[in-house]
Amino acid sequence: MFLLNQLDLTRKKIKGQLANILTLINLGFGITAIMFIFQGSIWYGFLFIAIAALFDRFDGLVARKLRIETELGKQLDSLSDLVSFGVAPALLVQQASLMPLTIIGGTAVVLFILCGALRLARFNITDSPNEFIGLPITAAGCILAFLTLFNDTLSPVVYIAIMISLSGLMISNIRVKKG
Repeated sequence: MFLLNQLDLTRKKIKGQLANILTLINLGFGITAIMFIFQGSIWYGFLFIAIAALFDRFDGLVARKLRIETELGKQLDSLSDLVSFGVAPALLVQQASLMPLTIIGGTAVVLFILCGALRLARFNITDSPNEFIGLPITAAGCILAFLTLFNDTLSPVVYIAIMISLSGLMISNIRVKKG
């Protein structure tokens, strides 16, 4: 009987942490993307950002479905999103296209990451159940990462304009319906 009680307790603990586990998987894929980006593998960097986005979608769904939303989970999700959809996509574009534009390109990379951090911090202190205020970092990062698939046709100046625009949209007051 003791063993069954322990097994049931372990199962409840795992269920309670399932969303956080998915969030950590998102973070792991974001870090993996960064490692591939530093090795010069743009394609694998993009691929791991895309996989991180899938896990980011699942963690929120699981948390809501199982009613296991916690303050810890919210903060962990924001930290993971900053890495997977702020740092990783910005570095991906920097490695794919912005290397020749050292100062201007580097400034666009830093601006994107900083605006992503501001957007996430604002999200964490704002109670807006049906909408996001500002473009979510996940969307901005995925757009940016996706555009690296067109690296042969887009100039570095276009990437900088897109990064600055996405940065502004993340910290803007536009309303985006949660879906």
